[in-house]
Amino acid sequence: MTVRELDAAGIHDPALRAAYTHCRGLNARHGKTYFLATRLLPVDRRPAVHALYGFARWADDIVDDLDFSATPAERGRALLALETQLEAGLEAGLKAGLRREGATEPVIRALADTARRYGIDRVHFTDFLTSMRSDLTVGGYASYEELGRYMHGSAAVIGLQMLPVLGTVGPREEAAPHAAALGVAFQLTNFLRDVGEDLDRGRLYLPAELLAAHGVDRERFEWSRRTGARDARITDVLRAAAAHNRAVYRDALPGIAMLAPVSRPCIRTAFVLYSGILDAIAADGYAVLHRRSVVPRRRRAVVALDGLVRAVAARAGSRRGEEAPVAGPSCASPSPRPRVAPVREEAR
Repeated sequence: MTVRELDAAGIHDPALRAAYTHCRGLNARHGKTYFLATRLLPVDRRPAVHALYGFARWADDIVDDLDFSATPAERGRALLALETQLEAGLEAGLKAGLRREGATEPVIRALADTARRYGIDRVHFTDFLTSMRSDLTVGGYASYEELGRYMHGSAAVIGLQMLPVLGTVGPREEAAPHAAALGVAFQLTNFLRDVGEDLDRGRLYLPAELLAAHGVDRERFEWSRRTGARDARITDVLRAAAAHNRAVYRDALPGIAMLAPVSRPCIRTAFVLYSGILDAIAADGYAVLHRRSVVPRRRRAVVALDGLVRAVAARAGSRRGEEAPVAGPSCASPSPRPRVAPVREEAR
């Protein structure tokens, strides 16, 4: 299947093929939900998505250093080296042929080629690395406004990077705010699901103002993580954070209909699966400080099958030159969600 994807995308250079294959492997191993949704894209667009994922994963692994073997200074140097390679790779990618000396790492080589093919603005990559650097020194945020500035680089730009690959049926700038919102929504879900693991790394992505509104502080979260004890006030914080997250998903929802018809099943599937994590968290009693909530495998299979049916129909319609039906909110989620006001307007 990898060969078919690369051939369909017109990627024939052996070094580039190896680079894209490497990125695909990273996606398959580490981004299972994302990879599952990517399988619903037309084959020629999948390698670009794998390249974008591979770059984000590489930077994230440098920052997180899951085995805690590197010091902050060492991680900073590794991130700087990545940024230097990125600049060289993108510069080479702007020139004919993407000279090999401009990108020696396979992830950078694939990313630079993708950026050139789809005309992705390089500022999205530099903004991303700016937020990654802040993770080396910043362990918390005072407000949603402050967190929003961080998430512009860490999440919103991911949606903006994807937009040229997915394609739109109208002006791209009209779809851009919704694509950015979806990136933010996905990351907010990750923050909520991984709050315990992030605390272990010295970070808390729930704003201090949200904690204070419910009468708790970071120390209380750390106590709960350390002891396994529950606190109803912490549950209230997590429930409010989930409500805010759902509001951001609603901001993102109209963007699905703005995408190219053949791309909608992929993004709709990702939308349903990721927002479904919030349902799993609620079903677990908001116990994310003590265990990781996941969407049940049966539910994942049902959503994936629905996405596959939609993808096949969209591609058939594309071959006939027809516009696929535009899905309303009921198609983006398995069941209607209550309209919950956000905690605060998200800064983007």
